[in-house]
Amino acid sequence: MLKIWTDGSCLGNPGPGGWGFVATNGKDIAERCGGEKNTTNNKMELTAVIKALTAARKHSEVEIHTDSQYVKNGMQSWIKNWKKNNWKTADKKPVKNQELWQQLDELASVIKIHWVWVKGHAGEEFNERVDTLARNAAESYK
Repeated sequence: MLKIWTDGSCLGNPGPGGWGFVATNGKDIAERCGGEKNTTNNKMELTAVIKALTAARKHSEVEIHTDSQYVKNGMQSWIKNWKKNNWKTADKKPVKNQELWQQLDELASVIKIHWVWVKGHAGEEFNERVDTLARNAAESYK
């Protein structure tokens, strides 16, 4: 199974932001990153997963490692009610980053995702690498 680590970073919130992912099949490793001039940390966290899944579209099943509870909980818990409530939160407000959640939901409908939460900045090799990729990408948009 393809294993993917993702991360987003923002220098200020909002501010210059970056995303990064590392994917490995156990033999080969690929990494990508990018960013935006004016964004938020949550947008970059979501974008990292979207970019990773888009790159992995030939795979039917992947394992996503993320230190973002926002992304993991959003996909495993919150999104069901958001969709049922016409993209409104429990307190009837519009879901933030709706267009990104919808993109991620569409990708998740064709790729089976196993979500793995990892503690950030805890020395896990690929999580540290995607943190560096995302931060460096954000720096390049300063």
